[in-house]
Order: sequence, then C-alpha cells, then structure tokens
Amino acid sequence: MRHFKVKSLAAGLLVSAGAFAGACGGENVANAPAATPSASAAPPPAPSAATSAPPPPAIAPAPAASAASSPATPSAEDEEVSADLSEYHRHHHQGGVTMFIAMSLDSLGVAPDQAAKIEKIQGDLFAKTEPAHAAEQKVLTTLADGVAAGKIDEAKVKTAIEGVKTASLGVPDAAVQSLNDLHDVLTAEQRAALVDKVEAHWEVWKNANNQEEAAGDEAHPGHLNRVAKDLGLTADQVTQVRAAFSERVKKHPLKFDASQVETHIEEFGTAFKADKFDAKALKHGPFAHQHLAVWGAWRMAHFYEALGPALTPEQRAKLSAEMKEHAAAKSGILDGDKHER
Repeated sequence: MRHFKVKSLAAGLLVSAGAFAGACGGENVANAPAATPSASAAPPPAPSAATSAPPPPAIAPAPAASAASSPATPSAEDEEVSADLSEYHRHHHQGGVTMFIAMSLDSLGVAPDQAAKIEKIQGDLFAKTEPAHAAEQKVLTTLADGVAAGKIDEAKVKTAIEGVKTASLGVPDAAVQSLNDLHDVLTAEQRAALVDKVEAHWEVWKNANNQEEAAGDEAHPGHLNRVAKDLGLTADQVTQVRAAFSERVKKHPLKFDASQVETHIEEFGTAFKADKFDAKALKHGPFAHQHLAVWGAWRMAHFYEALGPALTPEQRAKLSAEMKEHAAAKSGILDGDKHER
C-alpha cells in the first residue's frame, strides 16, 4: 500500500478535474438508476475517545498571480497524485461534500490575515464529520477482520453500514455555521476557486466509486490492477474477483445516482459564490451526503467481499493489515499528515 499525505493530494487538485477523471481507470456513473433510501436506520455509534477535533492545519499562502494556461496532459506526478487521491476517496466517504470542502481548503491560496480563521473553520468541518467517520471505521474494521478470518460476516457489515447511513445524514446540519463562517471569510475569487476544487474532488470520488471495477490500461491501471500488483494476484484470481464484484453490485438493490450529489454540488456552488449565503438553505444536502456515504460504504464492502475468498492466507493477512491502516486514518488524512489526531 502506498502512503500519502492529503496536503499533496489537495495540491494536486490544481490540475483539471478532467485530467484526474482520465487517470482513475473508472467509468462515469451519472446515468445510473436512482436509489431509493430505506425507511429504517440504526442509531449512530458513539464516537470513540480517538475522534476529537484535529489541530489546526497550515493553510497555503496565496499564490502569485500568473497568466492563464490551457489544460496540459497530466504528468507522471499528476498520475501518481490522482491514483493516491482515488485510493483515499475509495475508502473514505463519511463527510460527503463537507469533506470535499474541508480538503479543498489545503490548496486554497489565502492572505495571512485570513489564515487563522480558515484553519479554525477547517478543523471545525473535520470535527463535524467525526460521528460519520467513527461509523465508517466500524465498516472497515469489520471487513478487515473478516478478510483475515477468511469469511466476512455480511450481517455485521450491514449493521455497520446502517450506522454510516444514520451518522452521515446529520453532517450538513452540523456544518451549517462553519460553512457560513467560511463564506464570510473568503473573497469572491476564493469562493469561486473553492467551488472548482470541490467539483474536482467529486470527479475523482465519482470515478473511484463507480459501479464497475474497470481494468484500465498500462498508463491508467484500474484499482483491481493495483491491488493485484500489491498482493501478487494471479490472472485467474483477478478474473475471479472482477466477476464476483460485478455480480454482487448487480444484485444489490442500491444503485448509485450521481445526479443526486451533482444537484447538491451545483446548488452549493451557485449559493456559495453569491454575496449572501446560508448553508441551511441547501435543501439537497442531507440526502446527497447520505447517498454518497452509503453507496461508497456498500461498494467498498462488495469489493472486499469479492476479493477475500480469492486470496491465499498470506494475501489475506497483508490485505487485512492494509485495510486497518485505512480505518486508522483520521478525517482528511492518510499517513500522519497535519489533520491526524
């Protein structure tokens, strides 16, 4: 498993979203059939002592003005950043669009007199996602334990995902004041730039969590290709996993409807760029956050449920350890970056 830090990933979003989408080895899911949320939901798990708010991060200073340039072909470094960010978004869904906003602040150029305020707001946004983050940790650790044991307990996974469903629904309301404060601190140009970065995160997330496990090619290998290289899978194992994953996704009643999230991102972008803004008025936020988080959790579960049975004991042990590293990552980070706590 590669280790990476979110600051470098956020900086990579300065590359166009189209370049990231091309490097993700995934297919667009915008035309998938709409999902219907279920009526019941389990109560959210209590946050652990390890889920306190992160220390304020260092916000990037405002960049020097430069001439506009046309989109360039992604470099090898861009490709690496894209793969890393896709890996992050493939395992972390709990904050929904709020997480995209918080992560986007890392690479948003700000003036020195804005930095302290924005650092505090970013920390507050990460803190608001913690109940959902704790629920998602439960999903990942349940899957990791099942992979190690050679059999995933699907009933436990379903219960854990119900926790994600409940907790993620409350993120938009919890973040209202922080988003209103953010709007007040930023200039019109910064607000527009932030919206662009949020949209770029969404493109990466969407391609990383589509309803197919695309094979990709030598230049842009798919996720399963990277897993195969990491674990040393044979061609037969890869074929078995891809078929099993496709079958599980096909049979699952929840189908991801990207338009649900895009509608919310569009309403957020239009409202946030305006002179006056009230996050409470974003009516599509709760369901969009929940839909994104629940689909992401189920897709992740189906991938590991398909992968586990094809592995040798040694491969299962290695994969389980890597999954627990993902579970241990705090909101917005991997590998001990500034938001870790």
